[in-house]
Amino acid sequence: MAGPLSGIRVLDLSRVLAGPWCTQMLADLGAEVIKIERPDYGDDTRQWGPPWLKDKNGNDTSEAAYYLSTNRCKHSLTLDISKPEGRDLVLELASVSDIFIENFKTGGLSKKGLGYDDVKKVKEDIIYCSITGFGQDGPRARQAGYDYLIQAMGGLMSITGNADGEPGAGPQRVGVAVADLTTGMYSTIAIQAALYHRQQSGQGQHIDMSLLDTQVSWLANQASNYIVSGKCPERSGAQHPNLAPYQPFKTSDGFVILAIGNDGQFQRFCKEANRSDLSEDQRFQTNPLRNANRNELIPEMEKIMASRSSSGWITSLKEVDVPCGPINTIEDVFEDPQVQHRGMKIELEHPVNGKVSGVANPIKYSETPLHYSKAAPMLGEDTEQVLRHVIGKSKEEIEALRKGKII
Repeated sequence: MAGPLSGIRVLDLSRVLAGPWCTQMLADLGAEVIKIERPDYGDDTRQWGPPWLKDKNGNDTSEAAYYLSTNRCKHSLTLDISKPEGRDLVLELASVSDIFIENFKTGGLSKKGLGYDDVKKVKEDIIYCSITGFGQDGPRARQAGYDYLIQAMGGLMSITGNADGEPGAGPQRVGVAVADLTTGMYSTIAIQAALYHRQQSGQGQHIDMSLLDTQVSWLANQASNYIVSGKCPERSGAQHPNLAPYQPFKTSDGFVILAIGNDGQFQRFCKEANRSDLSEDQRFQTNPLRNANRNELIPEMEKIMASRSSSGWITSLKEVDVPCGPINTIEDVFEDPQVQHRGMKIELEHPVNGKVSGVANPIKYSETPLHYSKAAPMLGEDTEQVLRHVIGKSKEEIEALRKGKII
């Protein structure tokens, strides 16, 4: 069954993570994605290993797990865009595409004759999405931006990690490249809205996406806390800045997360724990009071939680509708019955390995379920097919391009 973006063609000149994450989502949704890669080298992340995909004999290949995670359902075309012939081929492909995505430094593709104005000449209604560290204008526009740098500059690392004065204090990065990933997601949203606008108006447009803008917007309630109060949020370790108790607790045999989000949940927890005196205590009767008196509440909570096992708390609190759960490893995640039931691990055919596993897109449609057509492509595996079937190049023309080292 065709996905909701079936019939949409995407020309993908992005690499590494933010751009490829966006184009993988578009591919999952049914769009045809043509990934342009450098001959002989390809996307940087092809070399970002170990770990490496293993072949059918159990030997390492040259395909990094990182690359596989963000490039499924795409077609790989190797093309040297530094040469005029390569640029012309990109423009030919753009002329029959709906979306053009790139994450070169600001102005980088314009120097090659592939900027928005250049592409618009061959495709008037093109939706052209540029993803950069700092955007197309402003004092930092031409600087390179990387996720780690953006997590720091965008304020995320100032609120991530143990509180100052505690053991292990200091800024911490998030365990995945959230600035890249969320920029890819926001880009997908922007592109779909631009497609709708084009459908209504016939107009394409240039979308200017910035990792820094995205990270600032993603500060969410923490940014609002600052704007409303004038007080700069600080690192609070595993504790939530607005809710209490809402954090990990040590049990008799491990750790659990207790996520009490309202007063009713706190009252039910206290009843289940045989400590109704806490919910009746005037210091702890509402969330604002629990926040204000956190230093008195948490030591009591620690004693309570240490009195039972992790599984004991998870089972008993489930019965009274109080959110409590395990702190899973990634291995644990894929063993979780709910994760398995939701089909979050998928297998795709791969020419080297036979089959390669991956993580599913979380979107579940009732009428247009997602279909994963292929694993992340080998470098250049679709070059000839794309040139022949998309822009009608003959066998002789393709051979001449190979001899000229354009493809």
